[in-house]
Amino acid sequence: MAAPADLLEQLAAATSPDANVPSRRALVIVNPYASTVSDRLRNLVVYALRGRYDVEVDDTQGRGHATEICREAAHEGYDLVIAFGGDGTVSEAAAGLAGSPTPLTCLPGGATNVYCRMLGIPNEIVDATEHLLRLADVWAPRAVDLGVVNGRHFLFSAGLGLDANVVERVDAHPRLKTRLGPYYFTYHAVRVFTRRYVVHPPRLKVTLPGGAALSGVTTIVQNHAPYSYFGRRPLHIAEGATLQSRTLAGAVLRRARPTDMPGIARRILGKRSRALDHRALEGFSNVHRLEVRSLDERALPLQVDGDYLGGVASATFEVAPGALLVVA
Repeated sequence: MAAPADLLEQLAAATSPDANVPSRRALVIVNPYASTVSDRLRNLVVYALRGRYDVEVDDTQGRGHATEICREAAHEGYDLVIAFGGDGTVSEAAAGLAGSPTPLTCLPGGATNVYCRMLGIPNEIVDATEHLLRLADVWAPRAVDLGVVNGRHFLFSAGLGLDANVVERVDAHPRLKTRLGPYYFTYHAVRVFTRRYVVHPPRLKVTLPGGAALSGVTTIVQNHAPYSYFGRRPLHIAEGATLQSRTLAGAVLRRARPTDMPGIARRILGKRSRALDHRALEGFSNVHRLEVRSLDERALPLQVDGDYLGGVASATFEVAPGALLVVA
């Protein structure tokens, strides 16, 4: 990242107010604890955004606060909410704005920033801020789908099993998460899989519309692709769902065998291979609702958009077509 003085110069250069551009009222929601957010950077970004928007700022104070702030913002009639933080902050903001006429956009402040990238927003903060400034000249909100699990909205993915256990471990050490990035996720994925899933894997059942059922040790459900990123490389697992497809897609890991993992990893990371071609993975797509439940009475760990939510005995997934307005 550039030095603060360089950022200030770049961000200031991006602001050249146009008298013909309406001053839209925007609320910037900042997660001060996000991986790449600092007080200085927060102030620089807000300074730049004021070249095009009538900006107010609110910092989140803990889990769920962004949802509360956004519900109030929709009630007060803001023209735009800008979520500045990681995917968890953006996800909570979307939950608060779902079904409202107030659109959402985002600035990358987290370790991975999956949703910002999905929307086409640059992953570098100066470029992303300039992108948001240009949006004021071409104002075109569009409706996108949200996923829902047990009543909780999600933006792009939710998982029960291995990935949720990994998220739980990674989030327990935020400084290492920031410093090591995707390698820290990989470390815990290998550690959790070999120490827990190979020894005593959970068992779950996924029931699809029409009664078809899949069983395994982990499942992910996606509202869009990719599932995540490893650095700049997208990680593709499930296929078929997009932000406007009005459907969900997903995959089930059928078993916990160490010999399967290298092949699965190569397919997920590869540019010419499909993860679902591996015999240990089974995919599903074009579904509007599905149910997942534990088969061995153990609680299933649940993650939503990279945030660990705890253990559940069962989960019901649905799609909420066009539930969120976005500007990107």
